[in-house]
Amino acid sequence: MPTRSDEPQVLSCEGRVAAPRARRSIIVSADDFGLSHGVNTAIERAHRNGILDTTSLMVAAPAAADAVARARSLPHLHVGLHVVLVNGTPALPPERVPDLVDDRGNFPTDLFAAGVRYFFHPHARAQLEAEIRAQFQAFAATGLPLDHVNAQNHMHVHPTVLSLILRVGRDFGVRAIRIPYEPFGPSWESNHTQWNTRLGSAVFLAPWLSLMRRRIHAAGIATNDYVFGMNDTAHMGSERVVRILAHLPEGVSEMYFHPDEGNEELAALVDPRVREALAGSGAARTSFTELAMERAG
Repeated sequence: MPTRSDEPQVLSCEGRVAAPRARRSIIVSADDFGLSHGVNTAIERAHRNGILDTTSLMVAAPAAADAVARARSLPHLHVGLHVVLVNGTPALPPERVPDLVDDRGNFPTDLFAAGVRYFFHPHARAQLEAEIRAQFQAFAATGLPLDHVNAQNHMHVHPTVLSLILRVGRDFGVRAIRIPYEPFGPSWESNHTQWNTRLGSAVFLAPWLSLMRRRIHAAGIATNDYVFGMNDTAHMGSERVVRILAHLPEGVSEMYFHPDEGNEELAALVDPRVREALAGSGAARTSFTELAMERAG
């Protein structure tokens, strides 16, 4: 049957027209790869025995070397860069980024105060660029293909941070960036909890995310359409995930987790009921790399 002219056409590596994208696609991902041995073990297990396809590496985290070694043994695991500028430690020595860290050499935990400083403080902005470049360089040194970029606590929504990621990322071949937009309707319908938090998050972030999406697309970089997991961080258990899968909107959704040994998010990722719900959702499994290839094609 001929491909409809109003559907996106994708060239395969042989130059033939591939099948059009499914109406619903999903990226199943995990953040904080490298944070600890337990997190790394959980991510490996979720990939080998569950539905996890994608993860984001914290290059300066305590167990980053262990994470890289595991990733090298998992050729089908897509790995991106999880840029850390809050709630973590820098890749550069603290004395190189004194306006970004506290007396112990750690990034701030107060996101609002950090955002104000990053926007108004010229020395902080220069150090931010140096730190972001150092994290990209550390990822490049692993030899792993760069699947995507996102940031700890979604700090890449911040216009200064996004500008620097786009600028530095050009030198490292960035092709895809997460848009942390969780739509209120499907989020509420799948959970019926915390309606005020879900609505407030969607409304408050909407103008920032709209600007973010325009800037990323103008740079020729691919994005997802939606995320799920932002309003339910640390609570993405099996029942909740099954309900989300039943309410996936049309487009490309990223569902992200924070698995650790023994937690409910790891249990969900390896739960046969979740696997069955994913198969029954009609959503095609995809990756940021595939999105970027489609955009380039």
